[in-house]
Amino acid sequence: MGYYLDWAADCRDWPNHAASRFIEAAGMRWHVQVMGSGPALLLLHGTGAATHSWRDVMSKLAARYTVVAIDLPGHAFTQPPSKNSLSLPGMAAAVASLLRTLNISPVRAVGHSAAAAVLVRMAVERLFAPQDIISLNGAFFPVTGVAGQFFSPLAKAFANATMVRKMFARMADRKSVERLLRDTGSTIDADGITLYQRLFSNEAHIAGTLGMMAAWDLHWVPQDLKNLPVPMTLVFASGDRTIPPARAAEASRLVPHASLIEVKGLGHLAHEEDPTGAAAIIADPGSFVRR
Repeated sequence: MGYYLDWAADCRDWPNHAASRFIEAAGMRWHVQVMGSGPALLLLHGTGAATHSWRDVMSKLAARYTVVAIDLPGHAFTQPPSKNSLSLPGMAAAVASLLRTLNISPVRAVGHSAAAAVLVRMAVERLFAPQDIISLNGAFFPVTGVAGQFFSPLAKAFANATMVRKMFARMADRKSVERLLRDTGSTIDADGITLYQRLFSNEAHIAGTLGMMAAWDLHWVPQDLKNLPVPMTLVFASGDRTIPPARAAEASRLVPHASLIEVKGLGHLAHEEDPTGAAAIIADPGSFVRR
């Protein structure tokens, strides 16, 4: 399907494009953004997103950290070498390979939604050793009930159906994207909506997103949480309609060294709704933890 997006056409207005570079690692070509100076800080976006989701967070952290944001395999400008790279262990191994290629050892790693589970797997497998992990509305548990019985099979069918991917891409008009984002409990700015529409209108990005959903298996993540060798701060938004806020407390009871931070009035994309607040928490989570 070629590159996931056309960098030559999209780079001019892609957020923080001056910080972008392309790196070969783990059998794929990655889009990576590096900004600032100081200890390395890794930012991983959630399913269906890209580096753009950190667009207003990165610059606020760059004075204190060397901030590294990447497009995950199959997303935006990063290509997957195989379906295995879209699974949780496959993605963890691929991201670790990229960090080795970059010669970067993050002191802190931040994961939004499903990416929080990637970071946990990386730490449990000793693929990297940050001082701590921050989970932003982390997705650590399988979908339950009737939806859980159909979610993975449907995603697998959709991921392998070219016509379905084309249909999703054609349906990504602005109103549909606005409704989809609003259903997460978040209200983001017009630029953010435009960027998500660009992603959701791209058939290859849709394929990567559905492929990740199809390959995702969270049944072993609770055990990973119990074995997590580094402290973790779980940040959850009270208005999150994608991950029930109570899941953060559930996860914190499994992690040996966990802290909880509640963000009121925001949804699943809280770091895009309030990048200043998100950057402050990422820079100094201890200041926000209730004692």
